[in-house]
Formats: sequence, structure tokens, C-alpha cells
Amino acid sequence: MAEWNIIQAVNDALRLEMRRDPRVVVLGEDVGKFGGVFRATAGLYEEFGPDRVIDTPLAEAGIVGAAIGMAMYGLRPVPEIQFSDFIYPAFDQIVNELAKLRYRSGGQYSAPVVIRTPVGGGIKGGHYHSQSPEALFIHAGGLQIVCPSNPVDAKGLLISAIRGNDPVLFMEPKRVYRASRGEVPEGDYTVPIGAARVVREGHGLTVLAWGAMLHEAELACAQASEQGLDPELIDLRTLWPLDVETVTRSVRKTGRCAIVQEAPRTAGFAAEISALLQERCFTSLEAPVLRITGWDTPFPYTLENDYLPLAPRILKGLRGLAAYQP
Repeated sequence: MAEWNIIQAVNDALRLEMRRDPRVVVLGEDVGKFGGVFRATAGLYEEFGPDRVIDTPLAEAGIVGAAIGMAMYGLRPVPEIQFSDFIYPAFDQIVNELAKLRYRSGGQYSAPVVIRTPVGGGIKGGHYHSQSPEALFIHAGGLQIVCPSNPVDAKGLLISAIRGNDPVLFMEPKRVYRASRGEVPEGDYTVPIGAARVVREGHGLTVLAWGAMLHEAELACAQASEQGLDPELIDLRTLWPLDVETVTRSVRKTGRCAIVQEAPRTAGFAAEISALLQERCFTSLEAPVLRITGWDTPFPYTLENDYLPLAPRILKGLRGLAAYQP
């Protein structure tokens, strides 16, 4: 197996699906001749040509709107929004059209559109290149939201997303685009959408994370284990649909749960998970669900490492959670 990073895994997934299915097309700003700002589409233009790898104007609403039209007439478009911070001009097209297309047509039209977009901070991108908007799209309904943390999952989940008939927002954590490496199977394989992965089994407390924060949580859990806390770490992988069974089974076992998210605290996805756990695991909880998150501010350029919930802050939270007594 090849040892790849997330960029290479995404590129391979796109290449394989474009070879397998001539209906798959890629479009977005600089995705063609330039190969994408992060090089995720490098080489695709040369292999598949300008009719299937389409450079677009800087017009996010137009990119997504065109992709919706393509999908309605039989194609399987994979538009790229260069940074998730720039997705807001397309918000209306995504939540009012794409997410509702199957419902409003009574199932006559499906919406096989996979929107790829880099998310999160950690690259000194400042407040216009560092946001994590997943909660906004989860709240809209009708969308699947995927955020892998490693190249193996990135490739398998992207292939699953492209082959599905529902719209997917595929969020790629750019902080670990090249830092997360692993052995990736060559050729065709899929990872099911809607299935979390238990990264580390434990009995002391449950830690939930996704994307780039999974790696910070993993480091914190390793340190917490050395201190006798015995955490169980779960990579959600798919935010929506959420793998409720895996999450609740773990929390019922451990009785304590911390959720790590890079996005701001208020009304973030961690808050929804907290409410879900209170509804389903109330009699098993031995402590309030802990949220370890970004702050309720714009993403700061100079204080980036103070904003991000990195391993030291996570470890401090886990210690407090383990020590809590009602």
C-alpha cells in the first residue's frame, strides 16, 4: 500500500471515480490547469480534459448552482469551494435548493452533488481562511456532512459520497492535509457514511472529535492514559448522519463524555451532541457533558494557538471531567 497524505488520497479518489464513471465532473476555482490551491485536483485536467475538469469564475453561488443543474440532468458533479469561508455566497443554493431538491420534487429528482471544501484553522490563514461552519449546514437538514481526519477515511468516504444519490458537504481539514499520513489501499474501496470509528478503547471517559481536532484529542488521550484516566476516543468521521449507536454505547459504558470541536462554542455541533446524550444517556451520565471548543469570536490570526482547542487544553478538560463528583 502507498503511504499518502489526505491531499493525495482525495486526488486518487477523484481520479478513480472519474475513470469509473464518465458522469463524474469536477468544477471550481483553479481546479483545472493549476490543479487546485492545495493541489487536490492536480493532474485531473491533463487526464480528463476541460469538459470534465472545469475552471470557473470566482462565483460560489454560480459554481453550486451549475452543479445542481448538472446533477438534475444526469451528471455527478464534485464542485470545490476553495475555502469553506467562501461558501456563504452559495449558502442559498445549498440549503434552499440542493438540500431540498429530492423532498420538493417528491423523489423525482435526486441530488448527487458532493461539495468539497477545506475547513478549519492552523495554517495562519486568519479569520477569512480558518472557519468551521459545519453546524450551519447540519441545521439546514437534507445534507450529509463528512469530515475525515486521515487519508484512509478521506479516500473511502469521498468515493462513497460520489456514488451516493444525496448531497454531501465533504469538509477537508486543511491543517492536517499533509501532516496526516498513512497507508492507503490502492484501487477501489469505500468507507460507509454514517459510521464512526473507535480510535482508542477505554472505560474511564468518552472523547468525541473529528477532522484536525481528532489528532489533538488523540495526543491528549495518550497523555491522559498515562495518568490513569483510561479515555475512549471516537472519530465521528460523519457528522450527519451521526453514528448515534456508537456514541451512546460508549457514553453508557464510561458515564462521562467530552466533545472537542474547533468551531465556536455557542450553537456548535458539540451542543447538539450534548443534548442528544442528555436525552439518551441521562441515567448513565456521572458528570455534565464537557465541550472543549473554539471561542465565540472571529478566528484570530495572531492568537491562533490560543483559539484552537489543542492537546494541553483538552487534557486539562479531561482531568476536570474525570475528577467531577456530583
